[in-house]
Amino acid sequence: MRNVILDCDPGHDDALAILLAAGHLNVLGITTVAGNQTIDNVTSNALKILTVAGLTHIPVARGMAGPLVPTSRQKPDVHGPDFHGETGLDGPDLPEPTISPDRRHAVDFIIETIRSHDEVTLVPTGPLTNIALALRREPSIVGGIREISLMGGGLTHGNVSAAAEFNILMDPEAAHIVFTCGAPVKMCGINLTRQVMATPVEADRMRAIGNRTGQVVAELLDFFLGTCEKLFGLPGGPLHDPCAVVPLIDTTLIEFEPMRVDIELYGEHTYGMTLCDHRHLLLGDGEIKRIGKRMGDPPYTEVGLRIDRERFFDLLTNTLAAYP
Repeated sequence: MRNVILDCDPGHDDALAILLAAGHLNVLGITTVAGNQTIDNVTSNALKILTVAGLTHIPVARGMAGPLVPTSRQKPDVHGPDFHGETGLDGPDLPEPTISPDRRHAVDFIIETIRSHDEVTLVPTGPLTNIALALRREPSIVGGIREISLMGGGLTHGNVSAAAEFNILMDPEAAHIVFTCGAPVKMCGINLTRQVMATPVEADRMRAIGNRTGQVVAELLDFFLGTCEKLFGLPGGPLHDPCAVVPLIDTTLIEFEPMRVDIELYGEHTYGMTLCDHRHLLLGDGEIKRIGKRMGDPPYTEVGLRIDRERFFDLLTNTLAAYP
């Protein structure tokens, strides 16, 4: 199985990403970063999910509590308790964790783990601060990174602003370091992740599995869907973070297109934007047509364009069914 480190900020959809990855991949560890909630809360949430699912052998290393270059433009208050709740995982009554965080800082854990394995795939589903710091501290680790499959950005638009998606906007400088580090990058942005909108039908499907983990996931979705409807008027909740795990399990579920991606670091209205050079594509009416040769200089990022929603939820349901 592929060796992976999950770098996350649980978060309802991060919790699903953890469960999906642990069911199919060799999860060497989980590193946490402030994003969906404070670093204390997201670290506790990771430990709780592992406890619920019987995955207490997976180490959790606490990471960065804020961005590389703090600035008011990152709007750190955009993600409050009204979205993921006071804990970041509101909904179910989760047990206190039976495990404690690893003694190492997340950045040290990432560096040491990559050095001690032949190849490691990094799966960041939160702000990219931990990954960027590891790359800055020890640039040589890029040779041990098989791939970086991340959730963040968007092909044409954002969610916190018209241009910027939350994970990238929380630390654009870190995102720039990661996207230009030289390792292969897959980007599952909100143009893709909004195609897997969970509804009450999917929540009931998880509940019907009949095990403890399925019940917890159903209750997580109940809360998450409620806040998505209340805050944004959405008919369901987009499951952003599991999308970054999917291509490591089944390469046929997501269609990717290589293109140049730059992180906007200066624009007044576009700060934190993932500027994707898709001039060679014609997008519209659900169709994607290639109308010319790829533009922009390398390196290229594999940008997710389409995902098979039905098979995605089949994969998630079957994975959860294997847990206690």
